[in-house]
Amino acid sequence: MSATLDRLIATRIRQDVQSMHAYAIQDSRGMVKLDAMENPHRLPPALQKELGERLAAVALNRYPGERVNELRSALARHARMPAGFDLMLGNGSDELISLLAMACDVPGAAIVAPLPGFVMYAMSAQLQGLKFVGVDLTAEFELDEQAMLDAIALHQPSIVYLAYPNNPTANLWDDTTIEKIVEAAPGLVVIDEAYQPFASRSYLDRVARHEHVLLMRTLSKFGLAGVRIGYMMGPAALVAQVDKVRPPYNVSVLNCEAALFALEHEDVFAGQAADLKRERERIQRALRELGLKSWPSDANMILVRVPEPARSFDGMKARKVLVKNVSKMHPLLAGCLRLTVGTADENTQMLAALQASL
Repeated sequence: MSATLDRLIATRIRQDVQSMHAYAIQDSRGMVKLDAMENPHRLPPALQKELGERLAAVALNRYPGERVNELRSALARHARMPAGFDLMLGNGSDELISLLAMACDVPGAAIVAPLPGFVMYAMSAQLQGLKFVGVDLTAEFELDEQAMLDAIALHQPSIVYLAYPNNPTANLWDDTTIEKIVEAAPGLVVIDEAYQPFASRSYLDRVARHEHVLLMRTLSKFGLAGVRIGYMMGPAALVAQVDKVRPPYNVSVLNCEAALFALEHEDVFAGQAADLKRERERIQRALRELGLKSWPSDANMILVRVPEPARSFDGMKARKVLVKNVSKMHPLLAGCLRLTVGTADENTQMLAALQASL
């Protein structure tokens, strides 16, 4: 790197950005990829052909238009959006999280979220110049009710994030505790249901009770991680305000058409989710037989504690199975790996690799 480029970076790139670490994406070439909570199932060949024909007919020379509004309506029906609510689209949930930080950047604004949790809550706050307040979970990854209430009372946050279920711990939190947090929050509460296709409960039946609660979901775990469609539902007047900071045409015509196609065949994706839930139970049983501690999961991932996480991670990688070593992300995660639930064959390979690497 030249002295000129060094000087340019030092004087024109924000100091906090220079000190940040970029979001790491592991090289998965030639691996059984079980590190990113993706749906491992592809469309059946007949649907692949039909989708290809649909995408080939899309007008790539035009900006996204009314078809995006058709997607919003289709998602509202799919999610059973309550009356009086509206729906906002994002280029994945990540963009929605960034837009929320931008929209809520009032003087002294703070964002509160439990830790360990999804890293983008803190990253979006930092990039927007908001204070991020992380509140540790309990040793069993439950919400620390008093600590959350104390943080809300002290910091009066603009946004409280509650992932339901949580990433990377995969659990659903106590509903009574959630309601206390919601009622105490002076600003927005965002219930992040990214893993809803695999969860036993949803906040949907309670969201209309509150005027300050937004429900965020994604099609990534539905089975369209590569399509990058996130969506957020809430009272129409509130969503309209946040939507003002959304870039125009943030959802491409190809992504829009692929999402519409998938929603027309949601029974296929529901069948895939049911298969993954069955596989999740099989993995949990196998982990118990190996004498390993894992936690209940309502997502397509399982958090497991192993004696030597670095050794197990490297051993599994050497056997061409890629999982996520989260053991250094937070003290509560010491010794932990996060396993994505894959196909039956992938899970068999993963369990064999894990056993061999212990």
